[in-house]
Amino acid sequence: MRRRASLVLLALAVFFAALSPLLRWYAFPRLAKVPPGQYQEVVMEARPATLLDYSTLRAERVEKLTIVQTLKGNVEESERIERGTGRDVVVWDSLSHVQGPDGAMVSQIPERYIFDAHSQAPVHAPGESVDGTPVRRDGIQFKWPFLTERRDYSYFDAQTRTAAPIHYRGVRAFRGLDVYYFEQTIPWTKVPFPKKTPVPGIDASTLEKQTGTTRWYTTRRMFWVDPVTGAPVNGEEIHREELRGGTLLGGRDRVTAFAGHVKMRPDYVDHTVGLVKSQRPLILLLTSWLPRTFLALGGGLLALALLLEARARPRPRAADAATAPAPL
Repeated sequence: MRRRASLVLLALAVFFAALSPLLRWYAFPRLAKVPPGQYQEVVMEARPATLLDYSTLRAERVEKLTIVQTLKGNVEESERIERGTGRDVVVWDSLSHVQGPDGAMVSQIPERYIFDAHSQAPVHAPGESVDGTPVRRDGIQFKWPFLTERRDYSYFDAQTRTAAPIHYRGVRAFRGLDVYYFEQTIPWTKVPFPKKTPVPGIDASTLEKQTGTTRWYTTRRMFWVDPVTGAPVNGEEIHREELRGGTLLGGRDRVTAFAGHVKMRPDYVDHTVGLVKSQRPLILLLTSWLPRTFLALGGGLLALALLLEARARPRPRAADAATAPAPL
């Protein structure tokens, strides 16, 4: 009976020892994915802010400026692209809606972001765009990969339509979580005018050619990222935009179009932190808790099987030992 039990324990030990790496390296990449139909809304505010009055083309100080950013999963498009690429793909249709203190629209910039559901790496397919203009993204956007590493990443900037390094700056404590802090600075760069502006009758695509006025932008971008899920739990930007030169400014060299320190509204920070805390155990279960438990369980069962096998072996009797011939 002991020998039979030891064989059963040995088989269980091999099973759990093999299951440990399978969970981490096989099941985790196939189970941990961004859902294709996800919907998310984030509200950010700059209090106070400097904003261009388009009726007078003068910069004015306002109480606040609000940015409403929505991310909506396009399931039909993701399924279409998956059939052509053979990968699990997520398509996010994003809209950044900027409004002044009176609720009037300042600008709207739509985006389509196509990425791998597990790694968050961009997937290049028709429809990838910013403000209706086709782009080819290099680097992540909106979300970091699962199990974020302590290193710099390439992060896509929608204003310049280019990717630039976003630097890892260390571990921070934030709302009961140990998060990674990342920071990116975009220097002054000439960028296109948004196609949708608050002034009716203005064709943004020909505005620079007609007036010679250009739009410039710089920002310091900050993210606090949960390293387990890769989700930012907080984000801020110190943002500045200027119009420079041309006939639109009436001989002036430059005028501030927008300047302010943009922060996530506190209630959205609370909601995001709560959502991340609810999802963290699922990732840790696949990557740490279960693999370590199964590995330890396999080692314990192996030791118990060896112990039972040793006890099952017959021991020599005392009489046999006494009559045994003496060695020469």
